[in-house]
Amino acid sequence: MNVRELGIQDKERFNRFMAEHPKGHVLQSWEWGDVKSRTGWQPHRLMVEEEGTPLAAVSILKRRIPALGKHIFYAPRGPVIDPARPDVADRLLEGIAALARREKAVFLKIDPDVIEPAPAWTDYLRSRGFRLVDKGEGFEGVQPRHVFRLDISDDLEQVFARFHQKTRYNIRLAEKKGVVVDENCGKEELPGFYQVLKETCERDDFLVRAYSYFEDMWDNLVPAGMAKLFIARYQGEVIAGTLAFILGDKAWYIYGASSNRHRNVMPNYLLQWKMISWAKANGCTLYDFRGVPGHVGEDHPLYGLVRFKRGFNGDYVGFIGEYDRVYQPFFYHFWNVAEPMYQNLVRKILSRRKGS
Repeated sequence: MNVRELGIQDKERFNRFMAEHPKGHVLQSWEWGDVKSRTGWQPHRLMVEEEGTPLAAVSILKRRIPALGKHIFYAPRGPVIDPARPDVADRLLEGIAALARREKAVFLKIDPDVIEPAPAWTDYLRSRGFRLVDKGEGFEGVQPRHVFRLDISDDLEQVFARFHQKTRYNIRLAEKKGVVVDENCGKEELPGFYQVLKETCERDDFLVRAYSYFEDMWDNLVPAGMAKLFIARYQGEVIAGTLAFILGDKAWYIYGASSNRHRNVMPNYLLQWKMISWAKANGCTLYDFRGVPGHVGEDHPLYGLVRFKRGFNGDYVGFIGEYDRVYQPFFYHFWNVAEPMYQNLVRKILSRRKGS
């Protein structure tokens, strides 16, 4: 059993392993590492093999800590391992540790696609020196801690029938009112989606990434069949849009945007139904609505988001969270002190720009 760092010639094999593994995730795909390479991260992919058979793998993103000459490692929704095979998992961790020594990494952050409770996972991670990083119930973590997930293994009629009555009504209302969803969008539709996304973020007080980030996602993921853009129009006007990811038998609703105009024709409900139908047609058995805040009441500003996603009758689940494995304790302490200060400074600068 050996562990090795992969090269471009291993791309297809690596992605096939991620697509077929129960804990594989699109954020562990080769292409996602390429997307992040345009934003200051450098990807490294490792795989454990035995007699040519892949057993475990991880895509690690590396980023430099300014002024220190050190790096941080992050495996988004990884590593893809099986704790029932600790010998294999240990071999992968050994490979990561060797890479960390070479690249002067301070720590490795992971947030695997594992639903809690998962004692086999948490016991394994703690026994190997990982520490839980508690980021609370909301969106404070790198990836959302809680999501709604919909089982779409049944036929679509059964899936639709399980939606809440109001959700089914709003899907039909959108169709009746004349909302049209374009499921064959080309890249020329991306600017229109981005404009509506900016409108959404301003309304809901979220930060929005630069347009170039969405171009990078398109260029890397869409040709690989891992992403799809959906645009909703009403009377010829773009009023909403969504971006979905897909890998293997899982699909994810990643970005959603809706205009302040014509919200009464319920385009977001029809968009979700079209994405679910697309996921089903492409062999998916799981549709992930992505993040929601944890356990919020009706007075919470994001309660409307929770209510919207809950209407599709998915399962509300929580992941085991973020875990760090520390390689350099002194610099790890420095990072934990300095990083929140840096993030607060960035938020203040962006807030001032937004207000000016």
